[in-house]
Amino acid sequence: MAAGTVFLSPRVLLLSLAVLAATSSLTSTATALSTGYYNKRCPSLEPAVRSAMARAVSADPNTGAAVLRLFFHDCFVNGCDASVLLDDPAGEKAAAPNANSLRGYEAIDAIKSQVEAACPGGVVSCADVLALAARDAVSLLGGPSWNVRLGRRDARAASRDAANANLPGPGSGLPALVAAFAAKGLSTRDMTALSGAHTVGRARCATFRGRVNGGGEAINATYAAGLRGACPAGGGADGALAPLDAETPDAFDNGYFRALVQRRGLLHSDQELYNGGSQDALVKKYAANGAAFASDFARAMVRMGNLAPAPGTPLEVRVNCRRPN
Repeated sequence: MAAGTVFLSPRVLLLSLAVLAATSSLTSTATALSTGYYNKRCPSLEPAVRSAMARAVSADPNTGAAVLRLFFHDCFVNGCDASVLLDDPAGEKAAAPNANSLRGYEAIDAIKSQVEAACPGGVVSCADVLALAARDAVSLLGGPSWNVRLGRRDARAASRDAANANLPGPGSGLPALVAAFAAKGLSTRDMTALSGAHTVGRARCATFRGRVNGGGEAINATYAAGLRGACPAGGGADGALAPLDAETPDAFDNGYFRALVQRRGLLHSDQELYNGGSQDALVKKYAANGAAFASDFARAMVRMGNLAPAPGTPLEVRVNCRRPN
């Protein structure tokens, strides 16, 4: 044997390989996603998620919108890695677009608990649970369904700064929206279709006060007047809620786009999609053709769900979605 050769006992060798495998699993990026990823390891996964999401939506339809928004805010910050679910004072929950705004965490906790009961031991990632829950939320509210590709892993840390930098805000103009989505590899069509998620859910007065109180916005005067009582210019009602789609606030349909054509978009960033710019024609198409919107939305959700963490990101499958293992 050459000088310096070191022999390891079988026990030490096995231990070393186990440590190496564990280290590799923490630093690997998401594997190739597949609709059949859990077919053998957790065949009851999708029914478990669906039944838990159905209970949550039945108790409060707005939970569906909240979970859908969680998925968007997760994927737009360092990929779809469930980092938005981590309880961390320096994490994404504390970022300006999320603090006192994001909801639905308890619904995901309940779904993950049901999944762990069906397939214990950290088999299914929180990121995959969130992706499935978002799909089911949409379909339970009357929207489209789609095949969710699975195999995501969970981040061990979250970044407040990354959330502040990556999430477009309610005051964003069309150029900023286009740039934010393009940075994620998403087209303007994806952007407009995904914005249609605002056909369900509510927004806080703080996000639309300036728009409804004579800020020179392109807004239907009657619509604005109806909102000013709950969201006065003088402040004091930041948490008051208004539906993003006043026509059918709890139904996933194309009412959001019909509202935009009528200048009844609640947020500045909503109305920017129909304000004499590049997306006007597509908004009018979706307003007239709900099936076209549903089809494009489902495809865009698949593309957004493919956003992966950067290579080298420490990843794992979290047992508790609120903290690393």
